[in-house]
Amino acid sequence: MSHDDGPQRLLGQWIRHVRTTRGMTLDVLGRATDLAPSRLSMIENGLREPKVSVLARIAAALDVPVSTLTSSSPPTERARLELELAAYQDAPLAARLDLPRIDVRKSLPDDVLASVVALHEALERRVQESAVTQAAGREAMIALRLQGQSSDNYYEDIEDQAADLLATVERPPGPLMHHTVAALASKLGFRLVHADDLPASSRTITDREHGVVYLPPAATPGGRGLRSLALQALAHVVLGHRPPADYAEFLRQRIEITAFAAACLVPRDAAVPFLQQAKSRRDIALEDFRDAFGVTHETAAHRFTTLATRFLDLPVHFVRVRRSGAIVKGYENDGITFPTDTDGGIVGQVVCAKWASRTAFEDRNRSREHYQYTDTPNGTYWCSVQTGTDDDEFSITLGTPFAHAQWFRGRDTTVRRQSNCPDPSCCRRPPAPLEAKWKEAAWPSAKLGEHVLAPLPTGRFPGVDDGEVYRFLEAHAE
Repeated sequence: MSHDDGPQRLLGQWIRHVRTTRGMTLDVLGRATDLAPSRLSMIENGLREPKVSVLARIAAALDVPVSTLTSSSPPTERARLELELAAYQDAPLAARLDLPRIDVRKSLPDDVLASVVALHEALERRVQESAVTQAAGREAMIALRLQGQSSDNYYEDIEDQAADLLATVERPPGPLMHHTVAALASKLGFRLVHADDLPASSRTITDREHGVVYLPPAATPGGRGLRSLALQALAHVVLGHRPPADYAEFLRQRIEITAFAAACLVPRDAAVPFLQQAKSRRDIALEDFRDAFGVTHETAAHRFTTLATRFLDLPVHFVRVRRSGAIVKGYENDGITFPTDTDGGIVGQVVCAKWASRTAFEDRNRSREHYQYTDTPNGTYWCSVQTGTDDDEFSITLGTPFAHAQWFRGRDTTVRRQSNCPDPSCCRRPPAPLEAKWKEAAWPSAKLGEHVLAPLPTGRFPGVDDGEVYRFLEAHAE
């Protein structure tokens, strides 16, 4: 368990431990350091952080090196339990459950303190186990998607913090370079290290004690994706994230670090003028936006949604779907209707076969963008689609209502489809003759990934195996 005040409390524990071992009272230590006993008490209780000069005076009076007082390990088992309880009581989970706070005094027996800490550990573990189910994740994702729509997918605080960090380093024009990302890490007190033995459940691991961000090795020369991974790891530090108390907080943090990384890779101060100039020429092209900042097509499309409405007055939608048509992620503020489940979730729902997201797979030349107008019950939409392949084929779609197509390259396409979904007769219901012929004879065996039924690993961070992470850090700290 960790907390922002943890190091401060640990320092206080060490000062109290050495003082009492020496048989010194607060009054005696106060006279030796010319500090008021009340001030020393606040330092020992973790309520005040001493200046370096004050810490040096305390260490000298206690006749120990400063390094003893700043040790990363608690001085006693009792001290460890007190620190653990303080961190649990300060965590969001305790506040959310309105748990009464225990004031730890000397008179509290060690076994009682250990029992209370164990209860907190068990409670947090139980909450995490119930929070990392598919149902909890789906519910949290629906809420976060609606929050994003309400703000036009624009997070001003995150934009400002990314801009502030970028302003601390020299940034040559063009795409953000690897050495610039390393310089940003250095500004935050971290260095980037590539490790080929990262646990399979982790994209990156940050060692906050030693100031190291471990990244996977580049799979291909250039390894552009590593810039984003590094920035996302640093985002946790910049945005002041704590270990997530539940799945909703975990997903919110993922959205925030993705937004932060995109704001660094495609900075607002450069991206907005670029897009505004393209709009003035009626030549907005996602491929130009992508290439100008050296990011993936998906990053460019998603980043476009964060800027289009706020700075270009353009309503848009974005969706990534699998070859099957199943939605992986999506965003809209332009009125298009994504298919939803009974709870309002879109992930895993299949989009209409007439939508550009799926008809793009029919193109023989997949190297270029696919443009299409689609008539829907909610109006006509223009879309630009790029397909790709990772573990499965996928498509990235950026769309806008017909009235706004005038600003985009590809608006002159003659490709047009009619979608009547959610009417089952559009594409979901097979032709009557085929259904009559095969309904009783067909018995397919469906693919079923184990993740559909299994909860995520239940570590401190959903989906991450704690043991693997700790063994990795132990091996690299030697």
